[in-house]
Amino acid sequence: MSVEEDPHPVKAKRPQQVFTLVVEVGRKAGDGLPDKSTGAALIVYASGVDEAEAVRETVAILKEADLAPLDVSGYGTLDERLASGDEIDSEERKLMDRALAENAVIVAQMTPFYG
Repeated sequence: MSVEEDPHPVKAKRPQQVFTLVVEVGRKAGDGLPDKSTGAALIVYASGVDEAEAVRETVAILKEADLAPLDVSGYGTLDERLASGDEIDSEERKLMDRALAENAVIVAQMTPFYG
C-alpha cells in the first residue's frame, strides 16, 4: 500500500502584520482636502500578510474615499521600525494595534500641501 502525496498541499496561513505607510495624494473632486491645497501626505497604518498587500488595500480604500493616491512609501512593521531606531509612542502603538485587531487601514495623520 502506498501513500500518495496531495497535489494541493495546504499552505500555512501567514499572520497579519501592521505596516507604516506614507501615501502622497493629489487633488480630485470631492476629496475633502482643504480648498487651496495641492494634495496631502497621509501617515497610514495598514494590516496585511506582507507590505505589498497592505499597500494594495490602502490604495483601494483611499480611492474608494475619493482620494487620488500618487505614491506610497513603506516604513516597515513595528518590529522593523524599532530595530531601525524609531521611537514609537503609546498613541501610535494603539493605532497599530487597532489596525491589526480590525484588519483595517487607519489614517493616523494628514498633512496638506500648499504651493
